[in-house]
Amino acid sequence: MKYPQIRNICDFGYYAFGKSKFAYEFTGFMLLANNIMLIGFHILTGAKSSIRDHLADGHPHIPSEDTTPRLVHVHGLRCVHGHGYPLISHIRGIEPAPLYGYNGDYPTDWKVRTYAFPLPGTTWVACMNAVLNTTFLWVPQILFPTFISEMEKPQDIPKSLAVLTTISAFLFIVPPAIGFRYLGQYSTQSPAFGSLGIVAYKKASFAFVIVPTLVIGIIYANVSAKFLYFRLLRGSHHAHSNTVLGWGVWVAIVAVIWIIAFIFAEVIPSMGDFLSLLGAAFDSFFGFVFFAVAYYQLYRSRLFAGLGRSVISVVHVFVMVVGLFLLGPGLYAAVKAILADYAGSTTPAFTCSNMSI
Repeated sequence: MKYPQIRNICDFGYYAFGKSKFAYEFTGFMLLANNIMLIGFHILTGAKSSIRDHLADGHPHIPSEDTTPRLVHVHGLRCVHGHGYPLISHIRGIEPAPLYGYNGDYPTDWKVRTYAFPLPGTTWVACMNAVLNTTFLWVPQILFPTFISEMEKPQDIPKSLAVLTTISAFLFIVPPAIGFRYLGQYSTQSPAFGSLGIVAYKKASFAFVIVPTLVIGIIYANVSAKFLYFRLLRGSHHAHSNTVLGWGVWVAIVAVIWIIAFIFAEVIPSMGDFLSLLGAAFDSFFGFVFFAVAYYQLYRSRLFAGLGRSVISVVHVFVMVVGLFLLGPGLYAAVKAILADYAGSTTPAFTCSNMSI
């Protein structure tokens, strides 16, 4: 509210770090890297969500073609429809006889059992990656400045955040809890409904995921392409006109984004590893460090002016420490998990073998 001129996370970084031009450019780089890796994550999700019984490689050509419209509102209705399906697929993925776990196929490791704490022998890397996977789901702050700038009444953002938090709490707690209740120690696949033993149930669950996988990947690609497009053609009439140069630059940017995303989808072996890397490398910044620094910029002359302000200041110190921890040890754990997967029986990069679960 105090900086109505902020339009996106790059502007946010610029003001949060004392009107630093370097901070603006660095935030722009982080934004692009985050979005392109997220596109790669959705390519990998699409490959694993295939309902075919033969080769299911990552195919970026369909969503890349769908990214070519230059107006975001063209994708808006798709986005609304696409976000409704994952919940259905999570709840649908329930059965009394799951497929397999770390200790063998069901019921080799006895009946399904649940537990509140990590089992004996669980490594620190595995625990850290579980934390990072959860962190990824709860850190949408990279989008907040853009949403606030486009609101008709920005002062209503606290209400919007309350609704978002309520819905997120339901989506991110209830379906996983139900899934773990019925899968227990056999829930070793990522996503969890990949552990289903009956193929028909598995295909039904994944069928609902295909639409949001395409839609969300397209939205991220469109936002990233627009950021680069207007940086390259700033001040030129080609940026807002139907010219050969304008469309040529746009199509080239879209193609490069999807090619890079496809490479990420091929070299990172699993969805869990992907989420851990995203959580450590980007959510540590956009969800924790940025907002701790922004708080300091807003209240640096009165950080401990009264009990209430002092408590909030201490909370933001903790937020900063958490962000740095996710960035340091968290990034180390994410990389170690990728190396461990490649040391095992993971599917090699750039293979044409069946990727579907």
